[in-house]
Amino acid sequence: MALRFTLRQLEYFVTVGEQGSIAQASAIVNVSSPSISAAISQLEDEFGLPLFVRKHAHGLSLTQAGRQFMEQARKVLAEADNLNRLAGAISGKVQGPLNIGCLLTFAQVLLPALRRDYQRKHVDVQVSQIECDQQTLIEKLRRAEIDVALSYDLEVPPDLNFIPLRSLPLYAVVAAEHPLAKYKSVTVETLVEYPMVLLDLPISRTYFMSTFERAGVIPKIVERTRDMAVMRSLVANGFGFSVANIRPHSDLSPDGRALRFIPLEGATRPLRLGFIVPEGARSVLSVDAFIAHASQTVTKWGYPGLPLPGKA
Repeated sequence: MALRFTLRQLEYFVTVGEQGSIAQASAIVNVSSPSISAAISQLEDEFGLPLFVRKHAHGLSLTQAGRQFMEQARKVLAEADNLNRLAGAISGKVQGPLNIGCLLTFAQVLLPALRRDYQRKHVDVQVSQIECDQQTLIEKLRRAEIDVALSYDLEVPPDLNFIPLRSLPLYAVVAAEHPLAKYKSVTVETLVEYPMVLLDLPISRTYFMSTFERAGVIPKIVERTRDMAVMRSLVANGFGFSVANIRPHSDLSPDGRALRFIPLEGATRPLRLGFIVPEGARSVLSVDAFIAHASQTVTKWGYPGLPLPGKA
């Protein structure tokens, strides 16, 4: 007798297994908790296996059978994605799932707008996105959890390819009232006289600090944050300067205070913004179309990382 189950049920099951909670899975897949719970019960009934141990106060945990089942379910879902992409390749139509990763530091100023016009043009592509640090992006690419990552050329391993998009110079970021705010450019030697707010993300942190190390100086770090928006607000409110390669459209912090972006002399090499992809990724039509779209769009925008029209 043939088993009866759907790919959607497998997707819900895998998401719950990864999250350990039906409520969290519900938020991720945007489906009601009762629907997800029913899908899992149907899978358990169909296969005659207990997939989860229900813990009232601690969510769900996979049984031994559930762990094995989830490993195979992931393979089935991956093969289903491959079938979708194969159909697109044969027909020449851009379609199917596209999972995009983006570096936390600039996801808010790039990815939503890039997705908007891409999805308007390619309505048969189902796009999902995730924002994380560089190390996590690389891990997710290797596990095929994402198809392409929008990031920097920082410590990209040899088994992945980097496709450059734009060179981003390094800026000192200061409040409008900061003593250095009127300068046309500054040096790291000048900056270390003032307190610093460090954007403290793995790999990015090493890049920022190398600028000071090359000059043989040590900055006075008084605040650390992993959030670009928080860094901008801390700087705008006078807690210290920071350094960044991303210059958004607006020179305002999230709370509306003015910032100044000052070119940093003698800095470490400019970062290159671009795409990190596995070998052969551009043979997938949805990936290749996204890279082409993003390359054209960012060139037209003139940001991030470049002075805005009419601004020094």
